[in-house]
Amino acid sequence: MGITYFKRFRMEIDLLGTLFEVAPLPLAYHLLPWDECLLQEHAKVKYHSFCCEIDANVFPCLGDPEGCSRLMSDISRREDFVAEATWLVQFDEVGRSGSLSCGTIQGILDGNGSGSIQNVGVIPSHRGCGIGKWLILNALRGFRDIGLKKAFLEVTAQNTGAVRLYRQLGFRKVRTVYKAAEVACV
Repeated sequence: MGITYFKRFRMEIDLLGTLFEVAPLPLAYHLLPWDECLLQEHAKVKYHSFCCEIDANVFPCLGDPEGCSRLMSDISRREDFVAEATWLVQFDEVGRSGSLSCGTIQGILDGNGSGSIQNVGVIPSHRGCGIGKWLILNALRGFRDIGLKKAFLEVTAQNTGAVRLYRQLGFRKVRTVYKAAEVACV
């Protein structure tokens, strides 16, 4: 094992401005607001979204199903958890009984009165459908609805698709930070 430093961007958005409108999710998708009974669904989506991505190196709990379950439980039990900014996307596949959870986002309130987006996750087979954009916009609306004026997130710099999406939505990079993580040497 060796210590690796991952470059991450802190990106912010002003919630007082106009948020982008997006086309409705395709008919087979639906958005579910936070409900405690969906905790394990959020955890499963989080795991399947991040287990093979660089963020599982930055945050090892994202590469472990139990770690994702603990993380989701910890987030949802925080005093500063924002249910209004926490969403799950499900997909109803023709011929399949039940829905497949395929996207998740959580929000918390930081100590300075801003919304903090946690773990935007979309499982690989459902990427490119606008789910990430829908999750982010709904989280931002949730923050705005409870009176917050700003929101932020952190993203690993190597995740260029996510950085591009956040910029398209109006986030701006305000700081570069480095996260130290133990990674198996190759």
